[in-house]
Amino acid sequence: MKRILNRSIPLIFVLIWSTGWIVASFSAEYADPLTFLLLRYVFAGVVLLGVALVGRAAWPTTAAGYGHAMVSGIMLHALYLGCVWWAIRHGVPASVSALIAAVQPILTTVLAPFVLGETIKPRRWLGVMIGMAGLVLVLLPGLALVSSAALSQRLTEIGINVAGMVAVTCGSFYQKKFVATGDLRTTTILQYAGAALVTLPVAFLLEPMHITWNLTMVLTMAWSVLALSLGAISLYLILIRRGEVSQAAQLIFLVPPAASVQAWLLFGERLSVSQLLGMAFTALGVALASRV
Repeated sequence: MKRILNRSIPLIFVLIWSTGWIVASFSAEYADPLTFLLLRYVFAGVVLLGVALVGRAAWPTTAAGYGHAMVSGIMLHALYLGCVWWAIRHGVPASVSALIAAVQPILTTVLAPFVLGETIKPRRWLGVMIGMAGLVLVLLPGLALVSSAALSQRLTEIGINVAGMVAVTCGSFYQKKFVATGDLRTTTILQYAGAALVTLPVAFLLEPMHITWNLTMVLTMAWSVLALSLGAISLYLILIRRGEVSQAAQLIFLVPPAASVQAWLLFGERLSVSQLLGMAFTALGVALASRV
């Protein structure tokens, strides 16, 4: 039973994390992106603090332990999510943003031997290339609708989106190197504390910090906190601790295809033959790259 659960962690992570695209669509109408994320960090931290206190979770024993956890949270949450959500809210097409985010596995694979000394086998490189090709097929219909003129007008926003992708890559390496041990409950609380401390002044300067509370917003926030900020992030940290960073990063390839299926189910968006073929290629690439 435990073995089945361990094998299902990557799939569960992909299914939950891919709903972030849906959450972004639902929340955009009712809240400024950085304000929404700030509240998400705070609520997730408070819920997790209660869990940690009840479970008497151990806290870091050194100031460096606190600092490393907060720095990793700034990169994995404040910079990554903040850059991506802000860029999408200011006009970067979701398909372009997804393609930028999908460069993370490639960047991670390139840097892993130098940063952490990981050995990248030829099979993993083949898997990365196949996964990227499949992802392009999945996103091609959306990319075809984006004109070159529109992209040229969004260079700043696209640059910020790229910065977010680089931040989550660096954050994954940092997490593996400096936060490889310790209780995940208290570590994650400190991560959200660091993310909130950075996001608050930026949101105050860049946004009116508008948020409209209604049933849709309450349900969206609840899913963001419980499923994404507590569930998916915890699974990603577990994957980083148990395996190589480059191996865990390959799962990001599966997120846009999973989001496309959800958009088809929820919003009736059509899936073309090329997209279905691309999903098959992406799954094959991830299977090759993730094999030990």
